[in-house]
Amino acid sequence: MSYAPLGSELIVTNGNLSSGERSTFSKSLPKRARRLSDPLDIPKPNHASFRADYPIIAHCHLCWDWVWQRPQQFLSRLSAGHKILFVETIGPDPQLSSAVARFWTAPNFPNITVLRLQFPAWRWHDGAFVDRERRRLVKEFLLGPGAGRFENPVQWFYDPMAVPAFLGQMDETGVVYDCMDELSKFRCAPPQIKMRERKLLAAADVVFAGGRKLWQAKKSHNENCHFYGCGVDVAHFGNARKAETKLPGDIALLKKPILGYFGVVDERMDYELLVKLADANPEWSIAMVGPQIKVDSVPQRPNLHWLGQKNYIELPAYCKAFDVCMMPFALNEATEFINPTKALEYMATGKPIVSSAIADVVTNFGAVVSIAKSHEEFISLCRKSIADADGQRIDAGLKQASENTWDSIVTKLEKHIAVALAPKQTSEAFA
Repeated sequence: MSYAPLGSELIVTNGNLSSGERSTFSKSLPKRARRLSDPLDIPKPNHASFRADYPIIAHCHLCWDWVWQRPQQFLSRLSAGHKILFVETIGPDPQLSSAVARFWTAPNFPNITVLRLQFPAWRWHDGAFVDRERRRLVKEFLLGPGAGRFENPVQWFYDPMAVPAFLGQMDETGVVYDCMDELSKFRCAPPQIKMRERKLLAAADVVFAGGRKLWQAKKSHNENCHFYGCGVDVAHFGNARKAETKLPGDIALLKKPILGYFGVVDERMDYELLVKLADANPEWSIAMVGPQIKVDSVPQRPNLHWLGQKNYIELPAYCKAFDVCMMPFALNEATEFINPTKALEYMATGKPIVSSAIADVVTNFGAVVSIAKSHEEFISLCRKSIADADGQRIDAGLKQASENTWDSIVTKLEKHIAVALAPKQTSEAFA
């Protein structure tokens, strides 16, 4: 098996293997890596091989170097004690003739290896091919550059679509499903995702749900299901409250007051609300920070500013410029189960927050966040927050943020995994 250098990355393709090498690779696969005739015929994890420093193979629908979200927050912290292989798949390339994989070490996290898969456009809609090639490329990496580093891993799933390719196929010690969203509700969700998630829920040793409503929906499918909402890096977002934090140039030029949002801009946004906000007062600046995906076009107004994607490290500086932090979400299928990460991040900035009536925001953050049940109420709450920020809500938000750090959550997650994979341990692990 040969790997051809490509800059700082390495690449493997079908063409890298001779027929003889391909035969040798096939014979070297462990027995558990057989193709399953019944998708529910999943070999049980070998809990006897559990060790405290278990490696992790994570399968994620989001790219490591995209918006910094729950997967990166959890896995970056877990990498302090675990070697992690982060497997991501990007969109197909019409220039490719066969599937390829590139890998590199995540910047600032030497224990995390990112393995990026990509497929030729002409085979992208062949589900069996994609499943088969995903598994082949990962296994080739594990037999080559990754040899000896990820044996008997815990498989950590964010992407239910990865189930046929990997579940029960990697000689894993155990299976974790961190369910961060109801992905089946998103625009363009593949029709197979519900069934694949059902199989994942049935097979997982432990399930974490990112929202309370999401936990209520999943716990009936796995009795070892736990609600852990998002956390916050308090020190990082607390930089928004420091005098020495400089405003980025693009937002420093905007007219005050600024009603701001950061995050992904997609079908979850209430675009009608944004237009009404902009029209309510031409003196307001509406600043939208984040990448636009699955959006054909966004509304335009002179005071509605689409600033694009920014690095995670820059977000506190943008928040410093906000007079009001917004969560202008539409109430639709895509937002029914969300528990926005940015809620606690906003709290750590010490700014007033106004949100649409998202179920988990109302339940978890209603004492801190001003909740609007209509467009008119949203505009009214923004106007009130600009005129007179509620100091008691802000103080309560700072306290809530300090009590929900990513570090504290990851510590609890690891204890759940230890109990699930080492049955002789007891609930004393949570003492």
